Amino acid sequence: MTRSVAIADIATYRPAKRVPAEHFTQFAESDELSQNVMFRSPAFRHHAADGETSADMIDTAARTLVERHGDDYLDDVDVVLTHSQLPEVPVRGCVGEVAHRLGLRPTTVLDVHNGGCAAFVHMIEIAGALLQAGGGRKALLGLAQNSAGQIFTQEQVRGKAQAAIPGDGAAVATLTLGDDGNPVLGTVSRSFGEYSADMTAVAQPERKYWEAGPGQIHVGFTEAKIAKVLARGNRMVPEVALDVAHQIGVRPADLDLFITNQPNRIFLRNWRDALELPEERHPDTFDECGNLFAVGIPMTLDAAIDEGRVHSGAVVMMSAFAHAGDFAAAGAIRWNGRS
Repeated sequence: MTRSVAIADIATYRPAKRVPAEHFTQFAESDELSQNVMFRSPAFRHHAADGETSADMIDTAARTLVERHGDDYLDDVDVVLTHSQLPEVPVRGCVGEVAHRLGLRPTTVLDVHNGGCAAFVHMIEIAGALLQAGGGRKALLGLAQNSAGQIFTQEQVRGKAQAAIPGDGAAVATLTLGDDGNPVLGTVSRSFGEYSADMTAVAQPERKYWEAGPGQIHVGFTEAKIAKVLARGNRMVPEVALDVAHQIGVRPADLDLFITNQPNRIFLRNWRDALELPEERHPDTFDECGNLFAVGIPMTLDAAIDEGRVHSGAVVMMSAFAHAGDFAAAGAIRWNGRS
């Protein structure tokens, strides 16, 4: 019999450098996209310190779990998965370094590069499958968003409308098998490879990201691409959430919390309207943290728990889409408390 998968606990990290929207105003240039709804700036975001790596941030978040539960809390971790928005080394991620720094000896380590903003749910699926297949006792998931203070503060990028939206941060979660913890009720993933090429990194003058040159890399947005992303995102996030709700037999209107990625306010509003949920049941950390990409869902969930907004027995739906719409995933858990 397949044993159920549960989230045991979750912890997050926000870098100390808290950056107000006014920081970007001083660099604002005449960007033709400045009035686009995609780029209405959050009040604040956090930037990683100079030299602060993905492994640093994930390690700091994981130490919170150790402080909360005891020095031996991670001793039975056999599976470690990490996701970094901006890997420091092109040919590898940070999973090995994270495992070493935490003193772990896992049987499986995996850098999950794909998944984008939906990576948290994607990693729950992957780690759960590994545990259920006999691959270990506990899994540690680590996610880092570290591109805000590196990509979007570059001299040629910081004046663009896109620069003020992202923030940095990290999150970790532990997964276990059995009836304890916060059971994963269901998940759904959808791949849309036909949209993969719509996400581009560009520079002026044009160059490949690994080539030397005067142009600084940033996201290649155009009005046409933004229109496509808005249409896809508006559709995909509710669709996968509704699929999971149907799978677990819960009416969308009966969900206790709906937690999504948070690219901008317009998406947040449209997604909760699609599920006919009031704003208080769709928490976000956008105005404090900006767009955290893959870290957005666990950051908001952790904040909601700390604020007492997640009662025991609550059904929490998590849903996100990635990149320009090439992937979407949703998952539901029943929250019973930190364990």
